[in-house]
Amino acid sequence: PYAKYLAEAAKLENSEKSLTFAAHLLLAEAQSVADPPLQTWMATEAKELFEKALELNPGNDSTKVGLGGCYFFGGGGAEPPMKGISYIREVAEKDSNFVYAQYMLGLGAFISRQWPKAVERFERVLQVQPDNLEVLLRLADALEQDGNKAAAKKRYEDFLQTAKRLEQQGRFRSNPQMLQQIADHIKQL
Repeated sequence: PYAKYLAEAAKLENSEKSLTFAAHLLLAEAQSVADPPLQTWMATEAKELFEKALELNPGNDSTKVGLGGCYFFGGGGAEPPMKGISYIREVAEKDSNFVYAQYMLGLGAFISRQWPKAVERFERVLQVQPDNLEVLLRLADALEQDGNKAAAKKRYEDFLQTAKRLEQQGRFRSNPQMLQQIADHIKQL
């Protein structure tokens, strides 16, 4: 409900800042929702907000990438996810070091089960953000799905070490059960 009200307020305010904030919140939540109709609704709402923000500032690369990401979660309606990829690629081709674009391209490859492409994109993100726990975990999953169990095991171990280090630094609060599940999974590999 909070995201819905935030989105409605952003539409009324009609500022780039409020529109993109609400859109990114909805897109991030859509990634973690297991209910497909809710996920599609969130992605569709985010898409509308990103489009309004692009009307205000057509040159905002983060907004273009976010708009492209909405298509991965059904925000494009009947339009294919490849339309979303085109928005993201436009930004990535202009600046290959744009981390958000590389992440979203990796996520798109992950969702479409293109494991080698996902691995390549997530590796690029980790070159710039080595402590990105989400990307470390997605990379490990992609490697495992691609059949590279040794590399997957190493990345799962990297995840655990990074999570513990970040927790000691006060930059992360871990879930002990999740960490134990990952440790158990490493043993199975």
